[in-house]
Amino acid sequence: MLRWLIGGGREPQGLAEKSSVQTIGEEQIQNPYTELLVLKGHQDIVRFLVQIDDYRFASAGDDGIIFLWNAQTGEKLFELHGHTHKITAIAPFSSSDVTEEEMDLIITASADRTVIVWDCSSGRQVQKVSCFHSTVKCLTVLQRLNVWLSGGSDLCVWNRKLDLLCKTSHLTDAGISALVELPKNCVAAAVGKELIIFRLSASNNGSEGWNVLEAKRLVDHQDNISSLVSVNDFTFVTGSHVGELIVWDALDWTKQASECNFWDSSVHPDVQPEIKLSQSPNETSVQHLTSDEECVFAAVGKGIYVYNLQMKRVIASQRTAHDSSVLHIEKLPNRQLISCSEDGSVRIWELREKQQLPAEPVPTGFFNMWGFGRTNKQANQAAKKMQENTPTYFLELVGDLIGHSSAVQMFLYFGELGLATCSADHLIILWKDGERESSLRSLTLFKKLAQNGDLQLKL
Repeated sequence: MLRWLIGGGREPQGLAEKSSVQTIGEEQIQNPYTELLVLKGHQDIVRFLVQIDDYRFASAGDDGIIFLWNAQTGEKLFELHGHTHKITAIAPFSSSDVTEEEMDLIITASADRTVIVWDCSSGRQVQKVSCFHSTVKCLTVLQRLNVWLSGGSDLCVWNRKLDLLCKTSHLTDAGISALVELPKNCVAAAVGKELIIFRLSASNNGSEGWNVLEAKRLVDHQDNISSLVSVNDFTFVTGSHVGELIVWDALDWTKQASECNFWDSSVHPDVQPEIKLSQSPNETSVQHLTSDEECVFAAVGKGIYVYNLQMKRVIASQRTAHDSSVLHIEKLPNRQLISCSEDGSVRIWELREKQQLPAEPVPTGFFNMWGFGRTNKQANQAAKKMQENTPTYFLELVGDLIGHSSAVQMFLYFGELGLATCSADHLIILWKDGERESSLRSLTLFKKLAQNGDLQLKL
């Protein structure tokens, strides 16, 4: 394990020529992550991180191995072997069975067409299922019902003991790419361009049987759905490969709003226009979505966008937040965002309100001669009032974390314990608050000195 100190403003090799991407100097006052721990063990791309509790997390990727880590110390807790191909999905599943001791479990799916449940406290394999006809691409746990779902060429419902409760018929060869829980025992499944709503119900005959029925198909997207997020019990949002974002009612599954002009500079005047003959799919694809219930934060191509759900519009954006596609974005408890990219960088942004400029006065002249001046004045006052009542925001770069040498797939935020990132460079990095870590080391040193002093006095 290595411990490095970072200056925070270094340019990664190969990215020296940055076009319209913002840069930040050596002084990063608002970036606390000035120290890092490098965790080694994986032999291939690390694609997934999942939080187990306040201080433990699991990592998995293309080597088929799952590691459990201590987020505070960087200690490797367990190395889990059981899959023979790359991991395709992972999810935590805490046991809620009152008749048994509570267990922290994780479920992993692999391209070897198996699913395994692991005990995080012992690292042992609890159960394994090998009856799948295709690779499971997504896993979703419904804690309320104490069941979990696997999505592949069909949708399967399982209990905690890995008994298959019910399944749908074969959907498509492409299968389910994403799942999200909805109210009233429903789930939304992304299947190509379609969004299929399924309803789960227990059998009425008193047995443990379940049914899963297709309730509705939503075909509003023009291209494959690439991301899916639940906002609250009333709203969920989807994004597609051609940059469509659709806001849905989670109760009646109707379309509430949409945005499909992320790359259009005329819609977002703060963005510098780029002259291009066409937009490639990578530049417009909605790679990841997250939400804080007030806004949806979208990773679209190389940029990040803040979509306000009440205003139904984008209120802030950074069209070129990174040099390559943004793969993951999260909103922190404060007004900060963190994004990571294929270019190997991790960046911290702060959402700030712009200072409003006074509205321009209405010109007098020809229209006043014919009595139109009063109307124009009233319209201008109404526009000015609307402008004053509608705050505008911008995203300011406040931190740049340079440590990975290849695409950063995703990250986990652990509060005061820091940030964990995983990458195609086979590494996991724990980014630490330098001041906090220094204080902790000083405190440990003082305690040792005090203990030594007491020992000398006794002698």
